Amino acid sequence: MQQKWIGLIAVLALALGVYLALTIAPPDFESDADLSTQTEYLNWYPEPRALVDFELSKHDGTNMSNDQLKGKWTLAFVGYTFCPDICPVTLAEINNVYPQLQEKVSNTPLQVWFLSVDPKRDTVERLNEYVSYFNDDFIATTGPHSTLFPLVRSMGMMYAISESTDNPNYLVDHSASIVVINPDGNIIGRFKPKHVPGQLAISDVQQVLTDMPILLNASS
Repeated sequence: MQQKWIGLIAVLALALGVYLALTIAPPDFESDADLSTQTEYLNWYPEPRALVDFELSKHDGTNMSNDQLKGKWTLAFVGYTFCPDICPVTLAEINNVYPQLQEKVSNTPLQVWFLSVDPKRDTVERLNEYVSYFNDDFIATTGPHSTLFPLVRSMGMMYAISESTDNPNYLVDHSASIVVINPDGNIIGRFKPKHVPGQLAISDVQQVLTDMPILLNASS
């Protein structure tokens, strides 16, 4: 008789555990693995990448750290304001689809982050003027190379200054992908540039416009 009661209690406990799991902590059907099967163009990393801790100077004179990435989806782009082609074209293209992306925002905001890797020339004042030309909502930051190198590397990106900065017109080599950061502040993937002979290698923002609404409307 006692064993029967013990068995009954065990069954009830199991049933209660299943009920609580489904009601209090329901399964996350919008995990990264689920979302990766729904997008068409986003190049997903095998696992989300945590960014190194950073503190940068923002175009409005304030500071930016990892905290400003939490609770938002972020499209991030590495470059510099003296870039003659890839940077201005990419930012202009993002700006073109930005209103349509904002219309797709559900519960989680979207922000665009331009990370300058040319701190010598890209002062706060210049960043403010530059990013405001494209969109007042965009964020622009920079910082010392000691912060920028590990940060860009943790994004899965790169940059290099291959000539002396004594030349006022020096160029900076940098990745041209648009990186996607999730509301946990982790990199999940990137939109890679298209390489077509005779054309500028930039990311196709129509691909961004196709895939990002899926993320913006995902359950948190």
